[in-house]
Amino acid sequence: MKIGVISDLHIDRYNSETLKQKDFSLTLANEVSREALDILLIAGDISNDHVRSYRFMQELEQMTGVTIYFVPGNHDFWNFSGDAKSTREIYEFFKETKYFKEGSPIDLGNGWALVMNPAWYDYTYASDRFSLERLSEREYYGGTWQDKVKINWGMTDPEVSREMAERAEADLEAVRDKKIILMTHVATHKAFRVPMPNRLFDYYNAFIGTSDFDRFYEEYDIRYSIMGHIHFRHQVEENGTDYICACLGYKREWRTKDIVHEMRDALQVIEI
Repeated sequence: MKIGVISDLHIDRYNSETLKQKDFSLTLANEVSREALDILLIAGDISNDHVRSYRFMQELEQMTGVTIYFVPGNHDFWNFSGDAKSTREIYEFFKETKYFKEGSPIDLGNGWALVMNPAWYDYTYASDRFSLERLSEREYYGGTWQDKVKINWGMTDPEVSREMAERAEADLEAVRDKKIILMTHVATHKAFRVPMPNRLFDYYNAFIGTSDFDRFYEEYDIRYSIMGHIHFRHQVEENGTDYICACLGYKREWRTKDIVHEMRDALQVIEI
């Protein structure tokens, strides 16, 4: 079975003569077909709106016939559609789709399972020179972490992280006899932080990942850990787990200006 992995498409960031939203679905569909994938995993941040993200997956599925699974990223919770859904309601919206199956791990056959959970950042990836109170302000050097104004879980970020971890643990426990692919949006390994010291990311690394998943890699047979969010492409193998971040990212972060080249470079393929 061939499984493709990608994240952070951010399809609605562009609409110009050189790059339109349709280019993302067409290019990714071509790559899915070229690789003859059986499954495509999208680790969050398709767009800034749940409806647009959902329709993108529908369109891609219709174009390719491939099975798609997805975890919503922080941007997918932003709700630019204006339908007044709360963050929690968007979360439930995605859970009602066939793409995001938190609470129902997917049996992939041959002793493999897929567990999906967005995870959330818990501030532990930041420099320890910042207090929890200072990090919770989510403002630094004149900038504001935009989730502060666009997302409202009704609890603190560390509390959300713990809640997500509890949900993930229940799903992992349900498939503890299997080899597991764990897909989150935020990072679950500190190797995916922006290297410190760094003038900005000593602070903003707080919003990159979580330590609440650390023990899962010791307790369960997680062979692949798929993530996104960090906007650089990186892969780490440690203690039998292959950690993969396959972000497409923003155009300004690309090494080239060619979406075909960048999509092909970002898309990772694993075989089980």
